[in-house]
Amino acid sequence: MDTRTRTRVAVSALLAVGLLAGCGDDAAPTGATAGDPAPQATGEPWYDEVGPASPGGTTGGTGSPCPVPVSFPLADGWTAKAIEPPKGELAELVGEALTKRGGTTVRCEVDGRSAGGGFLRIWAADTPTIAPRAALEGFAAGGGETISGQQVRDLRAGGFDATEMTWLATSALAEEESRNWALAVQSAGQTLVFAVNEGLITERTDVLPAYRLAVHGLTAAG
Repeated sequence: MDTRTRTRVAVSALLAVGLLAGCGDDAAPTGATAGDPAPQATGEPWYDEVGPASPGGTTGGTGSPCPVPVSFPLADGWTAKAIEPPKGELAELVGEALTKRGGTTVRCEVDGRSAGGGFLRIWAADTPTIAPRAALEGFAAGGGETISGQQVRDLRAGGFDATEMTWLATSALAEEESRNWALAVQSAGQTLVFAVNEGLITERTDVLPAYRLAVHGLTAAG
């Protein structure tokens, strides 16, 4: 394993144990609302019974903390911020490990720690017109972890046709298995990936409501 790969694995492990993770919450799942565009598949692996969170604002578009060509609602208590590459010693290597993944570059992060949640991250494909499914496959495989149990489905996400993937990822360093969900759409010639995952201290009920709210409410940015 070369230095770059070891660094990527180490950073993934740090994320898993909470360096950039949110605080857990044992709240019961939010009920799905009538008219949700997603297929209803309760339980493992999709957990569609976990419905969208209550909205508390919007973000997206040029000049916003999330400069992507879509707008989407933010869960109450969650805040968006742009992601800037780290600076200083080893900035290039560590910055790439934190901001690049499987042919995508992170554009912003929606932080739900103050609301008892985790993080929702939005990534832009480095090849802008790559098909959503191909973007998801590259993203899932690009995290420096062993992945298994991939499942894919097509659905509507707000005003967009979308592709969604879920998979299990096992960290070689932390030896922890986590469930991941990601959805990809194309807007204004750009493929975007919205991604959340469970972790040591975040559960699906911490991350899925904010994720579902965001992707169910996607609109083209004005």
